[in-house]
Amino acid sequence: MKLADSFVFPGIPARVVFGFGTMAQTGVEVERLGRSRALVLSTPQQEAQARALSDDLGGASAGVFAGAAMHTPTDVTEKALQAFADARADCVVSLGGGSTTGLGKAIATRTGADQVVIPTTYAGSEMTDILGETAQGRKVTRRDPSILPETVIYDVDLTLSLPKAMTVTSALNSVAHAAEALYATDRNPVMSLVSMEAVRAFKDALPVLVCDPQDRDARKLAAYGAWLGGVALGGVSMALHHKICHTLGGAFNTPHADTHSIMLPHTIGYNAQAVPDLLAPLGEIFGATPGRGLFAFAEAVGAPMRLRDLGLTEDDLDKAAGMAAEHPYANPRPVERDAIRSLLQDAFEGRSPQV
Repeated sequence: MKLADSFVFPGIPARVVFGFGTMAQTGVEVERLGRSRALVLSTPQQEAQARALSDDLGGASAGVFAGAAMHTPTDVTEKALQAFADARADCVVSLGGGSTTGLGKAIATRTGADQVVIPTTYAGSEMTDILGETAQGRKVTRRDPSILPETVIYDVDLTLSLPKAMTVTSALNSVAHAAEALYATDRNPVMSLVSMEAVRAFKDALPVLVCDPQDRDARKLAAYGAWLGGVALGGVSMALHHKICHTLGGAFNTPHADTHSIMLPHTIGYNAQAVPDLLAPLGEIFGATPGRGLFAFAEAVGAPMRLRDLGLTEDDLDKAAGMAAEHPYANPRPVERDAIRSLLQDAFEGRSPQV
């Protein structure tokens, strides 16, 4: 690992409860925060789980809002805020993946409510102070201490039924968080070590889970990787990979995890040309150059490989390249429109990156 000349380590402030069956501790964690009326959040698909959790909370539950949606649309947030006020809630419990976590963050930053997050995927956003919200075809991202959840409960049992496809894309989404932290402008030694540990965890866990989704040890290892990937993302600034994925998700409503999964080898390959030393550890883990190694790994575990399959057109790529280059995040390689357009074409066709 190449050590930065200077760095700031902000610490890891969120409380984490990790293990099997830990969702049973939700009520204790709400009480620990000094709260007594938790609005349970979920997507429509996980409403039954949310209502069962609400029942378990008993008098500590203020009800359920099961309308969370991908990319955290602001109109959904407005409905949830009304439900939060009507229920006289004083905190939120977010049960689900990144969509539900995002909604909880959106409520918390507007109301000052505490958050308990119970992830059911490997999204990792539960460990960050980052909120991405979508309105009028654009996804806008911001950071603020009020966005960071107070408590995260990782219950490995909740991931045992995660479908294989979602397991793969969600895991690669988390790998993307970790990989980007390796070349962030504000990287630090702790986050770099955390990132590599996260990548190794998924490198070992995913092939097992593709063959046996019920393997408890592999599920535990993947949940551990998701936690670390989220910590890495929360500890540094985002760069090219997240800019492109936010652009595609906000403008074209592409599936969040699938988009990250497809784009990861290409954005890593793009930046490996500028900072090969920083990304060399990825090459060592996957046995090739960083981009090609990640591409081969993603292909081997059955990940989606082509933007074409998400319904995008080549005209969409033109628009996305312009949007990504218009207001780029800080990145080790210049974000030039033509180069990004070429990168997107490779991802559209499902071609392996050159580096």
